[in-house]
This record gives sequence, C-alpha cells and structure tokens, in this order.
Amino acid sequence: MKNNLFSVKDKIIIVTGAANGIGEFLSMGLLKNGARVYRIDKKFKKSKKHVKLHDKICDVTNLQQVRKTCLEIFDKNKKIDVLINNAGITLPGNPINYSLKSWMETIDVNLTGAFQFSQQVLKYMKKNHSGSIINITSINSEFGFPNNPAYVASKGGLKLLGKSLARDWGIYGIRVNNLGPGYIITDMTRKNYNNKKTRIARQKNTMLNRWGKPHDLLGPCIFLSSDASSYITGQDIYVDGGWSANGLQL
Repeated sequence: MKNNLFSVKDKIIIVTGAANGIGEFLSMGLLKNGARVYRIDKKFKKSKKHVKLHDKICDVTNLQQVRKTCLEIFDKNKKIDVLINNAGITLPGNPINYSLKSWMETIDVNLTGAFQFSQQVLKYMKKNHSGSIINITSINSEFGFPNNPAYVASKGGLKLLGKSLARDWGIYGIRVNNLGPGYIITDMTRKNYNNKKTRIARQKNTMLNRWGKPHDLLGPCIFLSSDASSYITGQDIYVDGGWSANGLQL
C-alpha cells in the first residue's frame, strides 16, 4: 500500500477547457500537488502563473487536432494517467424557438468533444492497463432546468456516456467517473451570482446555504485522479452543497 493514496505526483493529467474557470483552477491545483498537467483549449492568455503548465492549443470538436494532441503527450511522457473532460459551453434560450445552430454547437463541445478525447486517450491508457477519466457533468444532468435544452441534454448525455465507457473499458483497467458541480462561482456564473435574488434563491436549494467555489471541486478531482479511488468506476459524485439530495422545499 502506498504511503499517500491521494498522491497525484508525477501523474500525466490532461484537462480540457482549461484556459479559464474551473478548468484553469483544477489545472493549477493538480500542478501544485505534483502532477504534470496539460491544459487543452482553443486559445490561451499569456500569464506568468502558468509557466509550469503545458498548454496545448486544441479544439475538442476537431478529431484531427485531438488525435495529434494525445499522440504528442504520450510520445513525450510514455503514458497518460488522467483525462478530465471539462470543456463545456452554455447557450441558453427558450426551447420554443431554440436554434439548431446553438443545439449542435453545445452538443459538439460538451458531449462529442468528451467522447472524442476519451476515445483517443483509451489507446494510450490501454498500454499501461490503467487510467482515470473524469467527466465534469453538472446537477443539470439530473434535473430539467429551464431555458437551456442543449446544455441539459449534453450534460445528461455525458453522465450516461461515462457509465457506458466505464462498463466497456473496465476490462482495460480504465475507470470512468462523473463529477457534477452545482452552482460554482466562476466567470460563467458571475452574472447570476451578482443578481441578489437569483443568488439567494439558488443557495437556498442547497443544504449548506451557499454557492460553491472552484476549490470545492479540487479535492474530489484529486481523489478520482489518485489511487485512493482505484476501485471506483461508473459513479456520479455531485459537488453541489446537497442540492441534488435536498428534496422538497417546505
């Protein structure tokens, strides 16, 4: 047994959608805990705080770019230990007149992109008969939240994609789990958080009576990346302050 089951030291970890928000925070946190982290995104802003991160320009919806990126990472390190499928967009709109363009764009990034990246890292994880894939889903994968049909559908699909891949890839020693955030304070949610009425209404749905912060996701992510979770696969872990288990509001 290892002295530190929760260690991610020297693990090769890929984080998609990592130029900002949750992906950026997870990348920095994993780096500080000793992992070799590759941030994946379509573009990056130059920053001194990211000098130790390995940035790769890659569009998760472009299969050729995904193939090339995964091959380069494996060739350099001879392994890929963890993939965190974090890339995601949200394009809200009324379902009555929701555009097919918004639907396809959301599904392509949130669901198809995650499948493509998972499929490509599979061939390299198989070589070492081990690996952990973590899908960043959402409490939206459990509930019918209003006026965002593509986002809800994509996150629900990602949840079941994770279970499907866990079932099929367990024979290769690869674990696939879903990490579902509740409402986390990020640039994407800042507008809603700054609206006092919306902020209070959403925090009242949680058992902890607060919104989440990016650091609330780091511990569960380290757990799923480490050997401490070596017998856990096909599971949904919600980091939502208890929202999904809160039941009726009386």
